[in-house]
Amino acid sequence: MRIVASSSYLPKNKVTNKELAEKLGIEESFIEKRTGIKQRYFIEEETIEQIAKKAVEKLIVKTNIDIQEIDLIIVATTSTNKLMPGISNYIQKELGIKKCICFDILAGCSGYVNAMDIAHMYINSGKVKKAIVVGVDVLSKYTNKEDIGTAIILSDGAGATLFEKTEEDFYCSRIEAIEDKNNILTCHTNGQIAMDGLAVYKYAVTETVNNIKKLLEDAGERLEDIRYIIPHQSNLKIMNAIASRLNIETEKMYTNIENTGNTFCASIPIVLEEIQEKKLLQKNDKIVIIGYGAGLNTGSILLKWE
Repeated sequence: MRIVASSSYLPKNKVTNKELAEKLGIEESFIEKRTGIKQRYFIEEETIEQIAKKAVEKLIVKTNIDIQEIDLIIVATTSTNKLMPGISNYIQKELGIKKCICFDILAGCSGYVNAMDIAHMYINSGKVKKAIVVGVDVLSKYTNKEDIGTAIILSDGAGATLFEKTEEDFYCSRIEAIEDKNNILTCHTNGQIAMDGLAVYKYAVTETVNNIKKLLEDAGERLEDIRYIIPHQSNLKIMNAIASRLNIETEKMYTNIENTGNTFCASIPIVLEEIQEKKLLQKNDKIVIIGYGAGLNTGSILLKWE
């Protein structure tokens, strides 16, 4: 399986640290120091289904794919506003795709990685040739505006990636879930996101490092041969701490959270588009994609850029 292209959509309403600091009654510098974020995006009139569709429409234009060739649509989200039909079904209907497999998954912030791994299994089985994986979240609707711990971090956005079958399958994944601390990041239906920031930090900087090391061991690969580690854009402090514990330079841990905020499931495909547009990867470069968050779920994937 290879990545053909990735695309993203961010709402027009950009919220700066200055605006947010004034509302929360805190210093503007505190936000960037604690999170690495300078701005984030909130929807106004749009729905989660609409921003997901816009990311996919952009992807279709970018790749010039015949939409009837799409065999599978998986949507990863943590903020769906209804149980059925799924966002994937909405995309299928709006785009006029006559027949394909559609489903949504809930796996916290690692949802996009889980969805990618499922897409690979479908493609590797021969049942699917082309798959679109969407990561989308509208976290502003689930944010306690008075909770500084989450209000300064969370953002809205959507990303979509087209995958297709290839002859060579350089691919390895390690998907795990930890049950004993699944209450440190929660959100109930029609509720608000609650997070134990310190516990999340400790989990993220230990389990992700262990997961990546085990992934590379399983694949027989060396960390020094990896061009980029592409993490879920959680918090710049967390990502820098992961880089430090892996003993790699921070530049190898690709981040863009300063411009987008933490968009949960959308963060990785948004990064993938940026990397592709900046032409930062050469053919056969190896990358590790890792997602981590509520569940507690951790998932990493090793693949080669084509």
